[in-house]
Amino acid sequence: MYHVAFRFLKNAYEAEEAMHEGFINAFSRLHQFTGDVTFGAWLKRIVINKSLDMIKAKKATLIPLNEEVIGKVDETTEDWGVADSVSVDQIKKYISEMSEKYRFPLMLFLIEGYDHQEISEILEITEVASRTLVHRGKKKLQEQLKTLHYGTGS
Repeated sequence: MYHVAFRFLKNAYEAEEAMHEGFINAFSRLHQFTGDVTFGAWLKRIVINKSLDMIKAKKATLIPLNEEVIGKVDETTEDWGVADSVSVDQIKKYISEMSEKYRFPLMLFLIEGYDHQEISEILEITEVASRTLVHRGKKKLQEQLKTLHYGTGS
């Protein structure tokens, strides 16, 4: 759970705090655990939410999403191929360097394995916004990985 929190917060002390608060929240809400998902998945969601709450508290305001500009993304035609030589650590590194706008949806989708409905609930955005941000984030990530692999952006 510490590593999950650290991926979001990028600060050891804050990650420990989010993990600690997440455990306290889980313990105090243990009666709400229904068993629909594994206990670990339930706890992980609590820690992620606590991490995001800490980020929101630091920023005080989030960047508003202009959903009129955000178009619907067709993921069936998406080409998401990266070179076999690219490691998971390299992908995580590039994701961590992205703006929060793309970093959090990508982390939740690619690393944590959440679907767009879950991401929309966690980040308090629409599913369309989640799909769009993940799609655009993937494109940015792909460009960075091409630069890494080929030495150029084209």
